[in-house]
Formats: sequence, C-alpha cells, structure tokens
Amino acid sequence: MTLASPPEAPAALSAGTGSLRGLMPTWSASSRILIMDDSEAVLLVLTRLLKIAGVGEVQATADPVEGLELFERFAPDLVLLDLHMPQLDGYEVLERLHPLDRGGARVPVVMLTGDQDASNRTRALAMGASDFLLKPFDATEALLRVRGLLETRWLQRRLAQQNHDLEERVADRTQALEASQLEMLHRLAVAADLRDDATGEHTQRVGRLAGRLARALGLDAARADLVARAAPLHDIGKIGVSDSILRKPGKLTDEEFEQMKAHTTLGARILAGGHSELTQLAERIARHHHERWDGTGYPWGLAGEVIPLEARIVTVTDFYDALTHQRPYRGAVTIGSTLAMIRGSIGTHFDPSVADAFFRMIAEQAAREEAA
Repeated sequence: MTLASPPEAPAALSAGTGSLRGLMPTWSASSRILIMDDSEAVLLVLTRLLKIAGVGEVQATADPVEGLELFERFAPDLVLLDLHMPQLDGYEVLERLHPLDRGGARVPVVMLTGDQDASNRTRALAMGASDFLLKPFDATEALLRVRGLLETRWLQRRLAQQNHDLEERVADRTQALEASQLEMLHRLAVAADLRDDATGEHTQRVGRLAGRLARALGLDAARADLVARAAPLHDIGKIGVSDSILRKPGKLTDEEFEQMKAHTTLGARILAGGHSELTQLAERIARHHHERWDGTGYPWGLAGEVIPLEARIVTVTDFYDALTHQRPYRGAVTIGSTLAMIRGSIGTHFDPSVADAFFRMIAEQAAREEAA
C-alpha cells in the first residue's frame, strides 16, 4: 500500500514536534524521499516526521516490488529502506535499485534495521548503502542523517548542473570558433574558385550536387548535409597554384600538370588538424577528389572503395559542374556530352555505384522539370 499522505501520526510524535521544524533546509521542500518498510507503523512515523520537518514529497510502501516501481516513477532524492522484508529483503532491493538509478550521482540509500549484527551493516554498505538507522530510532538523529545526505545530494546535483552549464558554454564557444574558422576557409575557397571560375559559384554548386547525390546513395540526412557543407572546400588548394597554370588556355605541360595536381595535397594541408567532423571530412575530400576508381588518379593512386566515399561523390559532381560551365580557358560543354563522358568512364574514372546514382538523380530532376 502506498501512503503519500498518511493519517494522524502515532501518539509518540504528537508532542514535541515543534523542535523538529527547521532541522531541514528550506530547499528540502523540493526534495523527494521514498520509504520501503514492511511495518505500517514505521511508514506512518517516518512519513509524518519528514513532512513535519519540511520535506516536500514522501512516498511510502510496505511492498518492495511496488517500491522498485515507485523508484523509477517517483525519482526520489533519497531512499529509506528496511533491511528485513518479505518477498525481497533490503539486500535484493538495493541490488535491483542500482540498474534503475540513471540520474548521474547515485541516489543515497539509508538502511533501516533493528538488527545489531555489524556484519549485516558491513554487507549493506559494501553494496552501496549510504548510512544506517537503527530501530527504534531517535527522531532528531534520523532527520539529521537525512539532512546530511540530502545536502550532499543537492550539492552533487548543483555541481552537475554547473558542469553541464560550463560544458554548454565551452561547446558554444568551440562551435563559434569552428564556425569562424570554417567561414574563413569558405572565403578562401571562393577566392581560389574566382581564379578558375568567373562567377566563383563552382564550389557552391558542387556542394549542392554532392549533398543531393549523397542522399541518392542512401546516406542519412545528417551525413548528406555534412557532405554538402564540406564539398565546397574541395579545391581550396588552388589558392596556391599560379594563375598562369589555372587560366592557361592550352594543354598543360607535364611540369605544369604536376604543379596543378599539388592543389589536392595543399588543400589537405590547409584543412589538416581540424577538430570538427566537417573539417576532417573536407580534408579527405580535398586530398582524394582526383583519385580514380581504377587507381590511375592522384595524389596517392588509390583505387576502388579504398577512396573515401565522399571523395568519390565529389569526383563525379566536380567533373559534371566543371565541364557544363564556362571557364576562362574554354567554353561550356553541353550536358548531354558531359553525361556521355561520365558514362564512358564508369569503372575507370568513376565509381559505378556513384555514377549510377548520379544518372538516376539527373533523370529524376529532368522528369520533375518536364512535369513542371
């Protein structure tokens, strides 16, 4: 039986209760205490005693099984637990409480017993009990012990809240710093893009296409968004490539091509050391977006699925966007011709599964545009 608001207390508590008021701090009015004892008289006495002292909420039960359910539902700040009960004794209840206690700092448990055997107290303390009250207990002593444990619990929760607030402030500052760093990197990427693309929009288009292609490949929304945000940094290394090479109208010499290829490793070096998942992904994309499925790409000559998937995605979207838009050194290639080039390079330049998803995405887009 649960006794949230018991009837009149026994005569033993009827007199002298005035001295008990004020033993508990004012904040104890928000505290919750759960009592488990097979004696209805003990439940009545303790509940009345705690209410008089100013404890906010008290739940009491003579059924230890119900007590375990109450513990989860009531979320007490302290438990008063009888050591010897039918069905489940205090040891069993104490053992079952620990897996239910998910609130960070463990809820203190005070064992109630008339047993004078010290080995029982030692065993309960070893199992995680916080303190003992020997029956028959003194009201003032009981409240002082409860007050001490509640104060410790309150301080632990206050410290946990302060730590949480501090972690949030640190996270906010870290996020703001990372956002500032990423903004600078994106501006740098746009600066590099402007040297190769008159509009400076190539990197953003590649990012949007890469995000859509990631979703077409079945990546979850959060990962696809990360790809969309990281992909625009793929050519950031071009900031270190000479204009005479970037804007050369004719074919590059072998030496010039080697200098051009260096934009992958240079971009990775610019992005290296980042702590955010976004920067780390951008570094991998910058380094490997010119690798080829057959292993003939650069800078490391990786092949197949050894190439990071996100880099394989950007390989296709970068190729498509670069060819279908005008550059200072050539005109734009038609979409049909560009798609034919991609199809002809499946299995050599491009990952077959990524290319297939890209063609499905383009076809679906064309169907939507036609329907519109």
